[in-house]
Amino acid sequence: MRRISSVIAAFMMLISTTAFSEYGLNMTEGVTSVSRNIYGLHMMVFWVVVAIAVIVFGVMAYSLYAHRQSKGFKAANFHESTKAEFLWTAIPILILIVMAIPATKVLIDLEDTSKAQMTIKVTGHQWKWQYDYPKEGISFISNMAKSSKDALKSDIKPEYYLLEVDNRLVLPVDTSVRFLITSNDVIHSWWVPEFGVKQDANPGFINDAWAKADKIGTYRGQCAELCGKDHGFMPIVVDVVSKADYAKWVTSQQAQKAAVAASANETWSKADLVAKGENVYNTNCAACHQKSGLGLPPVFPAIKGSKVVNGDVSKHIGLVLHGKGAMPAFKILNDVDLAAVISYQRTAFGNTGGIVQPSAIKSAR
Repeated sequence: MRRISSVIAAFMMLISTTAFSEYGLNMTEGVTSVSRNIYGLHMMVFWVVVAIAVIVFGVMAYSLYAHRQSKGFKAANFHESTKAEFLWTAIPILILIVMAIPATKVLIDLEDTSKAQMTIKVTGHQWKWQYDYPKEGISFISNMAKSSKDALKSDIKPEYYLLEVDNRLVLPVDTSVRFLITSNDVIHSWWVPEFGVKQDANPGFINDAWAKADKIGTYRGQCAELCGKDHGFMPIVVDVVSKADYAKWVTSQQAQKAAVAASANETWSKADLVAKGENVYNTNCAACHQKSGLGLPPVFPAIKGSKVVNGDVSKHIGLVLHGKGAMPAFKILNDVDLAAVISYQRTAFGNTGGIVQPSAIKSAR
């Protein structure tokens, strides 16, 4: 009885609203014309398949019941019927043609980026996304949020665990956006379900896609291609805002970029460099080299006591800028962030390498 009760309790949990609340029984309709066209095509094919199933299995069921042997019916014996062969060949062909016409229109629309009003370049890195707005002169890195990283080994998970980032992609509403998608290392895949966009990011190639979001809101996605040990930690968050709010965001980003460029020419104190460097390290380096600096030998060597970190500063800068082996190039970071993280590495964990000013990074580039 106890076993039966346990089974019944488990079954009730499965059929409860809470148990099913995280699951969908259909595709996401989305907030773009692309996603809605894909959804419409999916539903059209679905109902065609349902109609075929009803007709075929209905005829089968009727034939089995109405022409059963107990009523005295005998099976017909024939083969090579030209009429039957023509029908079972022609009817599927006609059905495929009926489905192919709207499918072709959707596929052509998916590939037509000519109506785009703005362009954004998306670059996959292990394990983060880089977004570039060529016309606006904006570029930034989007990492998984610290709240999710801190909760990896905790029983208490924040809202949108593994689906939050530090820097969100921002798009204006009712604007056709062309995405140029590539990779700096291995194959990634940029996927936002509500946009109907899922495009591989291949190193050395540029794939494109487009979307026009017609609803203000926040939309989340993930890397959909197994790209390494932290593949599950490459979320995508897109904020679709009004055109006025987008203009304000662009202005603030351009001002922030100018401020960073100006600060790269200043002489920073050791305390400021190390404090900023710790944040940059935890965001970009701790996944491989660990917060403790002990690394994951032999693939990811320790920062603590490292000969490179405690040795020639130019070699240390070159390694961080250009990468080596499994370590990616971090030249995508600005001069201040690079100087800060190198200074932190050279002074933390008991290291005695000394600090580095942003001007040294600027010269090394």
